Amino acid sequence: MPWIYLIAAGVLEIAWPIGFKYSDGFTKILPAIPTALALLLSFFLMSLAARHLPIGTVYAVWTGIGVSGTAICGILLFNESYDFFRVIFILIIFIGVVGLKFTTRQLA
Repeated sequence: MPWIYLIAAGVLEIAWPIGFKYSDGFTKILPAIPTALALLLSFFLMSLAARHLPIGTVYAVWTGIGVSGTAICGILLFNESYDFFRVIFILIIFIGVVGLKFTTRQLA
């Protein structure tokens, strides 16, 4: 269950930076509300995962999902660059997240 919490927290870690863009710096209330909720829920789910997983792994996976997912969404939604090296480095982050999943033991 902690990995499910962590993956959900990571997905929400993608949602709130995208929400920042749509809320135009929290000046548009309609997108600002779900953005703030995604932020709070992301932190809450990450804290649940940290009960049973090492905090270093939790934080690295959370940020890894967030960074790579947000970069991919930036490419798809906001026409950001997607040159060869940028895609390679996003893949390296993804490989690191998967590697942490398979090498981390749950705490008692």
